[in-house]
Amino acid sequence: MANEHTHTHINENGEVIVHSHKHVHTNTKAVLNRLSRAIGHLESIRRMVEDGRDCSEVLIQLSAVKSAINNTGKVILQDHIEHCIVDAVESGDHEALEELSRAIDRFVK
Repeated sequence: MANEHTHTHINENGEVIVHSHKHVHTNTKAVLNRLSRAIGHLESIRRMVEDGRDCSEVLIQLSAVKSAINNTGKVILQDHIEHCIVDAVESGDHEALEELSRAIDRFVK
């Protein structure tokens, strides 16, 4: 899946640079599959709680979902670095690097 993004930024010399590039996400289907599995797993945990299952079992299953979501985030991050960030570095788009830094900060909290 590709989306074209246009960026405007000012380089160190004060020159205004406008460029666009396509962000290609090669793992979209794999990410959607991972998310669907995590959603299904979370729904089964909800049923466990509704059925009054043991708290320890519920916590173990919640841990598995949390791990699945974190791993999905890692796949997205790797794809983003390999495609979008490489392109941003090549074109001097420091804003994209700052956005990535903010996103990573939020993801790891």
